Amino acid sequence: MSKQASNPEIDFEKMRGLAPAIVQDASNGEILMLGFMNEQAYERSLSSGYVTFYSRTRNELWTKGETSGNRLKVLSASTDCDRDTLLFRVEVEGAGVVCHEGTRSCFTKTIAVSAAPAVAEESVR
Repeated sequence: MSKQASNPEIDFEKMRGLAPAIVQDASNGEILMLGFMNEQAYERSLSSGYVTFYSRTRNELWTKGETSGNRLKVLSASTDCDRDTLLFRVEVEGAGVVCHEGTRSCFTKTIAVSAAPAVAEESVR
């Protein structure tokens, strides 16, 4: 049986001080967005109860919804087995819009995917 820490140490060094942070709607499982956190953004998210990211372009922390009111209230947080990616299950406050383009999820651009190749059958003798 594996031992779980209440706040496991996150490996921010794999991506030069950052970790991807996936935001998921706790009520229906929808993936809403992906951002990046440094250690300070991670700690602020845990202590404030609202998702805070690190802006790679502005080199500063920002809490989602500060301006719009569509804040992401943290209901739970977890990490993957490598401790280098975060998952925040949230409740969206405000109008429910998460993306800056005015949609609930940032994942709205469909990509065409061709059918997977059929697996060749092995002959059995």
